[in-house]
Amino acid sequence: MPPPRRGGGRTWQVLIGGAAALVLLALCGLTAATLLDGRTLIGQQAAPSAAPDTTRGTVPAEASDLDSRDTDQAPLTAREVFPASTLAVGDGENGYEVLRTQSSASCAVAATGEVSDLLVRLGCNQVVRATLRAPDGDHLVTTGLFNLTDRSSAERARDRIRQLLDERQGRFRGMSAGDGTEVVATAPARVGWQVRGHYIAYAVVARTDGATIRSGDTGVREILFDMLEQHLNQGVLERRAEGGTASQPTEEPADDTGSQDESTED
Repeated sequence: MPPPRRGGGRTWQVLIGGAAALVLLALCGLTAATLLDGRTLIGQQAAPSAAPDTTRGTVPAEASDLDSRDTDQAPLTAREVFPASTLAVGDGENGYEVLRTQSSASCAVAATGEVSDLLVRLGCNQVVRATLRAPDGDHLVTTGLFNLTDRSSAERARDRIRQLLDERQGRFRGMSAGDGTEVVATAPARVGWQVRGHYIAYAVVARTDGATIRSGDTGVREILFDMLEQHLNQGVLERRAEGGTASQPTEEPADDTGSQDESTED
C-alpha cells in the first residue's frame, strides 16, 4: 500500500482515525489503527453511537506566530478557510464541491459530550468547518479548524481527546448539508485530526451510501490527507503563518443559525 503523497507539514502532529480518529469495530467496541510514515494513524469506526480513538503524532512542532492567539489575533472566517465553491487540492484535476460552510463562536456545534466540554474548557472560542463532496462522488467529508488559546492548550486537548474517544465519551460531528448528506453525521466514518499552533484540524469521511468503510481504503486515506495536510495545513494555516492575517484582529464571528446535523448522539 503506497503512502499518501507528502508535502510540507513538518510542524503538524497528525492523528487520523475513525469518526474522530480511529476505528471502532462495530458492536465490539474494539479499536484498531495502522501507523503510516511514522506520524499518522488511520482507523475506522461504527456509526454515531460508537466513539473513536487516536494516537499522538511524533513530529515536533516549531515555534511560530500561530502558537498563540496573542500573536495570531485575527479570527478565522469561512471565506479564508473555504474561499470558493470548489476546493482544488494539490495537483488534482478535479476539485471538492463545497456544499455548506459554517463559522461559529460555539465550538460545541462541532463535537459532542466530553470532547465538546474539553474544547470549551481549554479556550476554544471558534470553529470554522464545511461539508464537501469528494471528487469521486462517493464520499462526503466534514472538515475544519478549532481555534484554541495556544499551542499548549491544543496539544492538551489532542492528548485528552484520544482517551475520551476510546472511552466513548464524545466525538467530532459531521455536518449535514441538505438532502442526501445526512450520512456524514450518522453513518460509519473515518476521522482524522492534527495540531498546528493553537489550532486543531479535523476531518470526518463517510460514504454517500452509508456503507462501512473498509480498513485500508486508500481513497479515504487520500481524502483525509487532502483535507488535513494539503488544504488546512499547507494552504490555510501556512498562508496565515506567512503573514496574511496573523496580527490583524477583526470582529468576532457570529454564530451560524443553520440547521445542525441529524446525529442522534449527544
